[in-house]
Amino acid sequence: MQGGDARPRADARGAPGSRSRGWITRGRERIDRVRPVLRRPARALGRRISEMSYLPKWLLLASAIGVIAGLGAILFYEALSLGTHLFLQDLAGYHIPTPAGEGNLAGSARYARPWAIPVAVTLGGLLAGFIVFTWAPEAEGHGTDAAIDAVHHNPRGIRFRAVVVKIVASAITIGSGGSGGREGPTAQISAGFGSLLARLLDLSPEDGRVAVSVGIGSGIGAIFSAPLGGAVLAAEIVYREDFEPQALLPGVLASIVAYTIFGAALGYHSLFSLGAPYVYHQPVDLLWFALLGLLAGGIGLLYSKSFYGVVDLSRRLPFSRKLRPALGGLLVGLMALGSPEVLGTGYGWIQKGLVGDISQIPLYLIFLLPFARIAATALSIGTGGSGGVFGPGMVIGAFTGLAVWRMLEPFAPGVGHDPAPFVVVGMMAVFGGISRAPIAVMLMVAEMTGNISLLGPAMVAVAIAWFIVGRVDDSIYRSQPRSREDTAVRRLQSGLPLLGTRTVESVASPPRVVLREGTTAAAALEQLGAAGVPGAPVVDGDGTFLGAVEGERLRRLAAADPDSGLGPALDDTAPAVARTATLADGLDVLTQAGGRWVTVTSGDRQVAAILGVGDIVRGYRQALREDASRIATLGGRPLTVEERVGAGSPLAGRPLRDVRLPRGCVVVAVHDGNALWFATGSTVPAVGDLVSALVTPESAEDARALIRGDRAARSGEDGPAPADGAGSPAAPPGTRSPGRPVLG
Repeated sequence: MQGGDARPRADARGAPGSRSRGWITRGRERIDRVRPVLRRPARALGRRISEMSYLPKWLLLASAIGVIAGLGAILFYEALSLGTHLFLQDLAGYHIPTPAGEGNLAGSARYARPWAIPVAVTLGGLLAGFIVFTWAPEAEGHGTDAAIDAVHHNPRGIRFRAVVVKIVASAITIGSGGSGGREGPTAQISAGFGSLLARLLDLSPEDGRVAVSVGIGSGIGAIFSAPLGGAVLAAEIVYREDFEPQALLPGVLASIVAYTIFGAALGYHSLFSLGAPYVYHQPVDLLWFALLGLLAGGIGLLYSKSFYGVVDLSRRLPFSRKLRPALGGLLVGLMALGSPEVLGTGYGWIQKGLVGDISQIPLYLIFLLPFARIAATALSIGTGGSGGVFGPGMVIGAFTGLAVWRMLEPFAPGVGHDPAPFVVVGMMAVFGGISRAPIAVMLMVAEMTGNISLLGPAMVAVAIAWFIVGRVDDSIYRSQPRSREDTAVRRLQSGLPLLGTRTVESVASPPRVVLREGTTAAAALEQLGAAGVPGAPVVDGDGTFLGAVEGERLRRLAAADPDSGLGPALDDTAPAVARTATLADGLDVLTQAGGRWVTVTSGDRQVAAILGVGDIVRGYRQALREDASRIATLGGRPLTVEERVGAGSPLAGRPLRDVRLPRGCVVVAVHDGNALWFATGSTVPAVGDLVSALVTPESAEDARALIRGDRAARSGEDGPAPADGAGSPAAPPGTRSPGRPVLG
């Protein structure tokens, strides 16, 4: 549900903020007038997409996400350039260095107006804090973590307002000199569009998660000109110790589309440039990169602990959270007077480190640079400013690699006089370890530097750093679950495996209240009270589901303005579940909605029913009874049979309920090579699938022959239907039941 910022502020005298609230209200009214025009074509498109097979569906969705990711990356790049120009160049008279891919400018040798540096960073923090905490508090901090949280908890829940606020606040925070990365805002732009697609097109929970994951990867891949790394990142970054394979191929398409659009506007070139390519020629070199990996793991942990330590400390400060980013900006500005390397994105300083321009400064200063950048990032973003933590992590890693090179270069054999190998591997190792996305980060840095020759030594350093961070079980992205099985919905579904055998419409309850969008807040609150329900779905004049309202928000709205419409209290990101979905999907959506109730819709987005926890429990009890009755037909001496479906088998390409099974045979599971499926009446095995069945000794050979397709089984009674008999139509070969895999 949306935060409390949607409640209108009543002030008859026009107190500060009332004018801004006025234009926000007018903007919302204009959007509300446009929405009805878009709903009907969106519904029609959503139905068409839901009927598509996997390949055309994701060709369309991934391409659309990639287009928005590329345009969003361009938009934020230009916004950040404008912010940097206004704050650092015009106000402070300071030009930051830039990497080779962005002009390779050396930057100012000294500050023209030193006093203006703390002023610029403090002013940027003040403006960013006001914008974020006035209009979209969820846009504070680093946007990638918020997008990962949306993947696992509510893929439909990223508000458009949060995306806009993130762009503006991040451009101000980083452009004024705050230490932050530009990947967070771009990830949130494209992830927000994936979330919008999930809402408008009524995507399934699984497709919604993939759409947001693909948005994260394609946005980051575009802004760093690293499409392959971005594609892998879409699948790797959402877990600490797991991979989301369903996001990989859509991520590849979305990332290359995004990179193509971004490059068309700003050029197709690597972000950084190196001198001579590194050549791995002696095993002893791996020892030095292993040492770098040890230090990188520790530095990564320090980065994460320091960042979240500042986040916790900032929340306890005894003044408005709108002012906290200004305090962080002031401290960063004072640090920058002695160390300009802490300002902005820092990518220009990485370029200087790669070519040796800063390698001759005193050794103690080289050693201090990673810690200074850690502190600056924690103060800029951890106090409530807006920006990414990916970019600063690379800068911290580059400075760490430079420090290790300076320490080893005088005496270690094979280290050489070029710092670039250690700078590049340091970037990979520090952030590859603490982000828990080692493969994606290695690929991205290789693309950003245009050099893959360092991947061998980097694998040693990154693996060691990853193991060190893994032992502590930490991550810079705190929203990452450990694995797919550690998400809340997967834990529930694993404990209730028969949910896939029943449909939502078989157990859902009729809605007690359905509110029209023109209903006043007071009238809606009265209807909820009379029906004794905590909330209700909201529909438009055509009966199309628009979202949901909760009683608590309605009470606040009615207290402020009883005659107000439902708009300020409406949660248009509220998830819904199709009535034809399985209870496994229903539980998934119910978890996203907070576990109380969720709206059930028909194919044309009409409100059909309400699904609650009690309905799930009742449906599962029914499934248990039916499952027990069919197993009981086996008697006391069942055997297990496992065979692969042959080309001539009657099981191939047909729902199990349509197959005449031998007497005393119950198909339990089907393994398609990727996932293990509980068998239901709607399950459609394909040729080559491994079928597991329980049979009586007398029917074992007939069952094996039937599955292999060697010969027809002895005639007998139809075997008991292995599912609920819900009557889904026959599906083409290779498709699966609407249930979920048990293992995959």
